[in-house]
Amino acid sequence: MTERENAVSLEDHELEELDQFLRAHAREDEPDLLLDGVHGLLTVLAIGPDPALPDEWLPEILHAPFEDEEEGERILALLAKLNDSILPEIEAETYEPILGEVDLEDGGIALSAAGWCEGVSRAIDLRANAWESRLSEDAQLMEMLGPVMALAVDEGILQADTEFERLTEQEYDECLAQIPAVVAHVAQYWRVHPATEREKAGSGASSSEFRDPPRRRGGRWVH
Repeated sequence: MTERENAVSLEDHELEELDQFLRAHAREDEPDLLLDGVHGLLTVLAIGPDPALPDEWLPEILHAPFEDEEEGERILALLAKLNDSILPEIEAETYEPILGEVDLEDGGIALSAAGWCEGVSRAIDLRANAWESRLSEDAQLMEMLGPVMALAVDEGILQADTEFERLTEQEYDECLAQIPAVVAHVAQYWRVHPATEREKAGSGASSSEFRDPPRRRGGRWVH
């Protein structure tokens, strides 16, 4: 078995360690990715049209030299382990997105896809030409991404030309529940329909705006 196939998911204490580091080093005046965003970023890079090397995605996560060399090596190891765990989890059908939490007025807590979707958006931007080219040509891919797009539009991560009603709590939860299936289907899509050299070339347009995002019709999100 390859090293990637042997990769295991991070333990809870490792996720907590990485989460605390990212929170402690997040800049106040910048929308830095926290753990949920990092997971969204690495997920879409792993399943997308063209793999990205750490030299490409690390600048999206780390913004200053490590003050402590030992701590730096530890954080880099945790990020590598998180990255290497994604595809094996998808293959084993155990993948679950790392989501944020928001406090409710009644004192409860709700899951939020905002951070994860922000990471997704940045991953698409890193391979914008391939994503934009394929999304404009293949409605199947947009339909697959429907639940994730719906969450991203609802959270204001992606902008649409027309206004959409906010998701109800039930619709939001249903979209969250569909994320693992979306990830698996998109991974399979790019394996079966790999990006062409033309699609890989160039920087493309930003993914923050989609001309024709999924629309909600009768409880279903469609292209």
